[in-house]
Amino acid sequence: MTETGRKASHRVVQWATGNIGSRTLRGIAEHPELELVGVLVYGADKSDLDAGELCGLPPLGVRATTELADVLDLKPDCVLYAPRELDADAVCALLEAGVNVVATRTDFHHPEAMDQSLRRRIEAACEAGGSSIHSTGSSPGFVTEALPLVLASVQRRLDGLLIEEFADLSKRPSPGLLFEVMGFGGRHEAFDERRLASLKSSFAPSLRVVADALGLEVEQAEVHGEFAYARSRTTIAAGVLEAGSVAAQRVTVAWTRAGRPVLRFRASWYCTEDLDRDWDLRDTGWRLTVDGDAPLDVTVRFPVAPENAAATYPGYTANRAVNAVPWVCAAAPGIRTTADLPHMVSTFPQG
Repeated sequence: MTETGRKASHRVVQWATGNIGSRTLRGIAEHPELELVGVLVYGADKSDLDAGELCGLPPLGVRATTELADVLDLKPDCVLYAPRELDADAVCALLEAGVNVVATRTDFHHPEAMDQSLRRRIEAACEAGGSSIHSTGSSPGFVTEALPLVLASVQRRLDGLLIEEFADLSKRPSPGLLFEVMGFGGRHEAFDERRLASLKSSFAPSLRVVADALGLEVEQAEVHGEFAYARSRTTIAAGVLEAGSVAAQRVTVAWTRAGRPVLRFRASWYCTEDLDRDWDLRDTGWRLTVDGDAPLDVTVRFPVAPENAAATYPGYTANRAVNAVPWVCAAAPGIRTTADLPHMVSTFPQG
């Protein structure tokens, strides 16, 4: 073990190789403290391919499989879990076998926010295998947990925290996502309730980690969505927004106390700034405003050219998950939150 309590090398399996999973796969292969020993894929077209082919690297000598049994036979220290849908049976099988799990899914940010029957299953599996599980990423994750806890370290009184996320989608050539899934270009007046519930379930547990860690009393989680409309006909990479159609969306998830917001996450997605509302939109990135005895206003921009966005943005989520592996492997068994783990110091390849 090293001075940090981490092994010099951890045997890791990548689970799923989509947009994020292919990036975490590459990160595992290039990490000096991790040894890639396996890859689980869902498509028959990917089965038995070399891991390098799945993440843009030369051959790595690791073949992909579609079988959980093959993963268990490898006896990895950790699985980096990045599928689109949660397979609770598979996760429990891994944990019961003593395999730690780092997930880029949002299912495990806060134990009390989970479906309690699932929580009991996961905790029993962790106890049986002496394993731990942790959900992380960029948002929720880094910007809703790690960064707020750092900023709170210079406060002795915290009255409120607002985390804002901005995404300029005007250069994104994805009409299916923007127009069909997100509803840009439509004439909507109210957010779909299922979409709001999904966003609440993703971000409220993450904010609760911060509240609990800092001892902030909060009572209720709320979610609110609103639209802004194009003032004139606008052409974006994905197509055309007509005047009066949805051109920006804003969702706020908040924990309140006595009806007053204490912790808030607000996401603003926009395709133009020529709107019928003044939302003080910023460049793609984050802004954190701390209301306390040492007030802070911190802006974090993503200085990425539009043509490089698709290749760069997945790293914000994937890299933190890869960096978490040694720390989760060293953690006590159970569902581990950001507050349970030490400050994660990255280790980079040399040369």
